[in-house]
Amino acid sequence: MRRTKQKEAILKVLRGTRSHPTADWIYGEVKKEIPNISLGTVYRNLGLLSQSGEILELELCGTYSRFDGRRDSHYHFRCENCGRVFDVDEPVNEEIDGRIARKTGFRVKYHRLEFRGVCKECQKG
Repeated sequence: MRRTKQKEAILKVLRGTRSHPTADWIYGEVKKEIPNISLGTVYRNLGLLSQSGEILELELCGTYSRFDGRRDSHYHFRCENCGRVFDVDEPVNEEIDGRIARKTGFRVKYHRLEFRGVCKECQKG
């Protein structure tokens, strides 16, 4: 995949945040560096970066996709109140992949797990 200044700017934004932003948020941040960039260009490049495995696209159950600059396998927690997504500091259980493969005959590459509930901030309110 060809490296462009748009892709580099998007990667810089994603790798510079611990949040899991939407494409619109990323667009707002990249626009500060590249004022004439279009939202379509951001969406197109996010798709390409996701397809190439350089970023993760978290698309779940009718909500806006969120993007993650971390490429390692890890779990997430989504707050059902505010919609924020957090990384969960818990080792990925790779044993599940083998168990599913043995039971089904499928070739499991990886799995994604998302916990849902209410974050600490929303519990305070």
